[in-house]
Amino acid sequence: MFWLLAILAYLLGSLSFAILLSRLAGGPDPRASGSGNPGATNMLRVAGKKLAVMTLIGDLCKGLLPILIAKLLGLSLHQQAWIGLAAVVGHLYPLYFRFRGGKGVATAAGMLLGLYPPAALLALAAWALIFLLTRTSSLASLIATPLTLPLLAWQQPAALLPACVLTALIVWRHRRNLRDLFAGRERRF
Repeated sequence: MFWLLAILAYLLGSLSFAILLSRLAGGPDPRASGSGNPGATNMLRVAGKKLAVMTLIGDLCKGLLPILIAKLLGLSLHQQAWIGLAAVVGHLYPLYFRFRGGKGVATAAGMLLGLYPPAALLALAAWALIFLLTRTSSLASLIATPLTLPLLAWQQPAALLPACVLTALIVWRHRRNLRDLFAGRERRF
C-alpha cells in the first residue's frame, strides 16, 4: 500500500494547477512569463489574484490529500511523510509537464499541514512575517521551511528525515533566487 500511495502522490503532485488554470483561462504559460515558475507567486504576477489563489489552494491540496489518505489507511507517520514528499517531488518534477515544475512551497505546506498542523502554522507565521518585512517571497520560503525542522525533531521525530529532504529540495529549487538575493537582484512585491 505504501508504494502504491507514493506513486499516486507523485502523479497527483505532477498536476500543475498554474499551467492548467492558465490554459483554461487562455493566459500565458507561467513557465514562459514572469519568473518562469509555475506556482502561486508567479501566477499572481502574470495572471492575477484569482488564479493565484486557485493555484495556491490546488498546490496545497496536492500535499495534503495523500497524507490524509495515508492516515485513513493506517500508515505510520514516517510512511505518511514519505508519501507527502512524493507529492512535493511530483510538483518539482512533474511527469506531465516535461519535469519542469515549481518550487514546491505550497505543496510542502499541504504536506506539513497533514503531518503536523503546528509545523504548518509555524511555517505560515514565519513566511508571513518575513514577507511583510522584506516583500520577498523566496526569502520568506527559504526561512520558513527550515524553521519547522526543530519542532518536528522535538514533536514528530518520525517525520524528520523526510522533512529534511523536503527542506533540501526547496533550497535546491530556490538556488537561482539565492544567487539573486545575494546579488541584490531578487524580485519584490
